Amino acid sequence: MIAGTLAAPNPLVSQEEIAEKDMVPASFLALLIAPPGDREKALEYIKKNWEPSFPIMMLEVIYLTRDPEFTGVLVKTLEEKTGQKHGYQIDKWYEWIWSWSEVKHPSYPEFKALLYGLIDAKFAGYFSSEFPAEIRLDEVRWGGVVQDGIPPLRNPKMIAAKDAKYLDDSNIVFGLEVNGDARAYPKRIMAWHEMFVDEVGGVPVAGVYCTLCGSMILYKTEHGGVNHQIGTSGFLYRSNKLMYDKETQSLWNTLWGRPVIGKLVGKDIELERMSIVTTTWGEWKKRHPDTKVLSLDTGHKRDYGEGAAYREYFATDELMFGVPKLDKRLKNKDEVLGLVFSKHPDKPLAIGVGFLSENPLYHKNVGDLDFVVLTDKSGASRVYETKGTKFKNWDRGSTVTDVNGAKWTVTESKLTSPGGEELFRLPAHRAFWFGWFSAYSNTELVI
Repeated sequence: MIAGTLAAPNPLVSQEEIAEKDMVPASFLALLIAPPGDREKALEYIKKNWEPSFPIMMLEVIYLTRDPEFTGVLVKTLEEKTGQKHGYQIDKWYEWIWSWSEVKHPSYPEFKALLYGLIDAKFAGYFSSEFPAEIRLDEVRWGGVVQDGIPPLRNPKMIAAKDAKYLDDSNIVFGLEVNGDARAYPKRIMAWHEMFVDEVGGVPVAGVYCTLCGSMILYKTEHGGVNHQIGTSGFLYRSNKLMYDKETQSLWNTLWGRPVIGKLVGKDIELERMSIVTTTWGEWKKRHPDTKVLSLDTGHKRDYGEGAAYREYFATDELMFGVPKLDKRLKNKDEVLGLVFSKHPDKPLAIGVGFLSENPLYHKNVGDLDFVVLTDKSGASRVYETKGTKFKNWDRGSTVTDVNGAKWTVTESKLTSPGGEELFRLPAHRAFWFGWFSAYSNTELVI
């Protein structure tokens, strides 16, 4: 999610409409869009009626205000009313708010709908007091773009490997194979679009790439007979992009694969994770010479050069948007392989990418689920259920040998023994450590 220079919001809500709303959200909104005389009156009302639920609304107004002098007035008010001295440090204010249990004004969802509806009318459909929520509303932050402002690639043009002259063998791609249909999605393109929606191997899927938290996850978008048409909401939760579905405008957590705010919450909907791997173009096309790969003809004009998008963000350990808590066992942007199994959803696991490079054949279990992680020379890791089979060696290519000397064939979907026994692949994906921990604070970590 790229948070660029924020333009002053266009008032899509009339003063008459605002006046009909509750005085609290109307007053905070007036701080942003009312004429000078009216906004001073609104500020006096807020000061006089100040309560513990006000700081988050004041902070969100400050974030969008483009009048430097009045911004200073609002910051001073926030400091006086809270006793905190964070000045213009937005993330410090958020950290302070998140450090205590959520105190939510009854009209906070309506305030959020009105406020961000000034930027994109579609945003107003995300928030309402009538919508159930699984996450704190004050942790939902605007990422700086409108709905689908980072445009997903829907049914994108694919080309044969031999025609992908723009790719070097060292370029990073996200590789997947569904029912024999192999596809490669270069990171250099996906960083500008953050999502592809397509049908691969006859299965409707979405590849969701959160650049800020370093994760590409492949989901089957059909659930319970409904193919959810998802997109990029424009909002973040713990520095992780929130998706939305077109039918209900519910907000979905990318790492969890389920709706967390809106009409679909509580409907027992969770998208099925599918296998995807982060590897190099050279390694992927060697394994899959018949693969298809994204064309540069995306319908959008971008600098699709390797590393062009988010170059500065990837170059440091700093975050663009703060999170409630960090875990210092690894650096923020150290990469881990993240695993959440449907059989044990309460036991997430993260394995350091550096550890896997040193242990390319690694056996592990979560509860009664035994599996092996095979990491090839490109650093790509694939996970397979073992059901008690133990492996002792693998060529980091297409063959892994068990303790009895039997040589199993390694493919994207499974391991196959000489006798035809099959051990199937389990979903896993890479992520930055801070992003994974923010979503799964109870995770086990192997480093």
